[in-house]
Amino acid sequence: MKKLGLLLFSLLFVSSAFMAQESKTKQGHVNKNKFRQMKDVLPTPNLQRTASGAPGIKYTQQKVDYNMDIVLDDENTRIYGNETITYHNNSDDTLAYLWVQLDQNMRAADSKTPDIQPSTIPSKTSKTRFNTAYIEDAFDGGFKIESVTNIDGSNLSHTINQTMMRINLAKPLASGEKFKFKIKWWYNINNHRTQGGRSGYEHFKENGNNNYVIAQFYPRMCVYDNVEGWQNDQFWGRSEFALEFGDFTVNITTPEDHMLGATGVLQNPKEVFSKKELNRIKKARKSFNDPVIIRTQKEATAIEKTKSKKTKTWKFVAENVRDYAFASSRKFIYDAMAVDINGRTVMAESLYSKEANPLYGDHSTRAAAQTLKTYSRYTFDYPYHKAISVDGQMGMEYPQICFNPGRPDLPDGGYSDRVKYRMIKVTIHEVGHNFFPMIVNSDERQWTWMDEGLNSFMEMLAELDYDPNFPIVRGYPKNIVRYMAGDQSRIAPIMSKGDNVYSFGNNAYGKPATGLWMLRETIMGKELFDHAFKTYSQRWMFKHPTPADFFRTMEDASGVDLDWFFRGWFYTTDVTDIGIKSVRKFYAKDAGNSSVDFIEDTSDGLKINKPNNAQPKYFYEITYNKPGGLVMPIIVEFTYEDGTTEKKMYPAEIWRYTDAQVTKAVHSDKQITKIVVDPDLETADVDTSNNSYPRQMGDQFSKFKAKNKN
Repeated sequence: MKKLGLLLFSLLFVSSAFMAQESKTKQGHVNKNKFRQMKDVLPTPNLQRTASGAPGIKYTQQKVDYNMDIVLDDENTRIYGNETITYHNNSDDTLAYLWVQLDQNMRAADSKTPDIQPSTIPSKTSKTRFNTAYIEDAFDGGFKIESVTNIDGSNLSHTINQTMMRINLAKPLASGEKFKFKIKWWYNINNHRTQGGRSGYEHFKENGNNNYVIAQFYPRMCVYDNVEGWQNDQFWGRSEFALEFGDFTVNITTPEDHMLGATGVLQNPKEVFSKKELNRIKKARKSFNDPVIIRTQKEATAIEKTKSKKTKTWKFVAENVRDYAFASSRKFIYDAMAVDINGRTVMAESLYSKEANPLYGDHSTRAAAQTLKTYSRYTFDYPYHKAISVDGQMGMEYPQICFNPGRPDLPDGGYSDRVKYRMIKVTIHEVGHNFFPMIVNSDERQWTWMDEGLNSFMEMLAELDYDPNFPIVRGYPKNIVRYMAGDQSRIAPIMSKGDNVYSFGNNAYGKPATGLWMLRETIMGKELFDHAFKTYSQRWMFKHPTPADFFRTMEDASGVDLDWFFRGWFYTTDVTDIGIKSVRKFYAKDAGNSSVDFIEDTSDGLKINKPNNAQPKYFYEITYNKPGGLVMPIIVEFTYEDGTTEKKMYPAEIWRYTDAQVTKAVHSDKQITKIVVDPDLETADVDTSNNSYPRQMGDQFSKFKAKNKN
């Protein structure tokens, strides 16, 4: 009895241990299939943001109106400003406080931005850099807030935290209510050519003039929404902005001899333009093929030799814009042309100094016009009345105006193709930002790729419209290979905050643009992609989309399951590497008795040594392996004995049962002499040495390296 009891105890122990292990195994099993749905990473749909990717019936967003008086002090390179902000709480929430962005504080003397940047002592540096870094006092930038008041002039409680300011409301702001308050400020404008920055001035020693490209010049409200609450992340200088739409009334006082361009509709053209200039503007509004010069180089050169002590005020009204910027200089040449956007006239304009001519005169306004045409065709009709390209010698974008690089680089005053194409590229890119994010208004600081990546993709289409032989820099799959195949410890998924990635350009611009190019050209096809992309763009015009809204819309509007692609391309740093592991050859032989035998041919190469009584067709069993982590379509090109070729694409779903290798049987009336995977480099395959059969290291791989040498 004792032995029986011991045996039963032992059996019970073993059974319990087995059940515990089984339970542990079941609990520990996680679905790692590359085609699993993205329900684990996307937020749950709700009445504000639907499962289809569209705004829901309860979608809300705030509105902010600004009334500003701005003075540009050219002599002291300062901005002075007064603003009245009207904040509309359209959310269902009651707000105890408001948050305001103070972006210029990144340049304040006590800014923490320099403190987070690693630094070393160089072996050698220029005296100018030495003096700037070690001798001169820090630039006294940053907002000098003179007052924050209620609309009646009484002091309004506020707390400044670096680049953010909290407005402490005496009474919570209920849903449907609005709150008005005032801010008075000034700041020293930075020289963006020597001190860096996304706005500022460029100084010209000849005649002592400055070109001003001014942005982030006023305290601006943060976004409040149902996704992040207050989007009040600090501005460290790289990741850009999240802003609310609203209406602006802005008066800008400048020296009388300045030419100015700004966001909004000019209300007093007769007060700021000469009669001659007004007549030229009228002519430009009817010129759809070539720019009309409104202030010539000869006129601008004469004006910049003297400095007026008088001032004039430019008055603008801008409706439903998320931001405001302007450019001003007595050096500016001004040209413009009309653009037909589905029967509606929009103006493409440029402001530039003589130092940027003839490059700007030849291409700036034309590139801006092409951008409006191309983007409107693929997204929505450009809704604003103008788009301005400014010789700002940087690349920054704002509603209806952007600051771009480009100066002639040849001794005779001409320009090389390298400089020309870079200038056109950046101009198209920055003008294109009018669509993403100035209208499709994503949070740039949180999801940089949603504006930079989508815009870089659209930029490619506009560049090819401008010049079919345009040298595309980013976006082709072959151009992202070097980055994706690099040191994985220094590569972050696209779905990372821009401030925290090593290779910002590749992460936020290059890889997302490449992904969209692959979806359009290879995976979905142009018709399905274009419809889905246009649907997303039109759904989220003048609204705040998130990544989930984009991913869901692209699937909803196309009928294509893309979870595998979005998960792999956007959420991981996996790479594409698909190769040919083996090829087996067979011939069919009539075995009688209503059956056919397949006989394997084990001879070298692809040619099949058939006996005379074999069936006429050729049969191959091709095994593809996938050393890379990403699933992709298998694109195969077969070359036949007669020299003809045939391309076949197996959808990415061919990998749904296995992540290592997959075998496909192929039969043909003609013998195959060569098999190549991804012959046109469409999938960003990081290693093409395994893409050919028979192996052709000196052929396909050398072509790959040659195509990627730049």
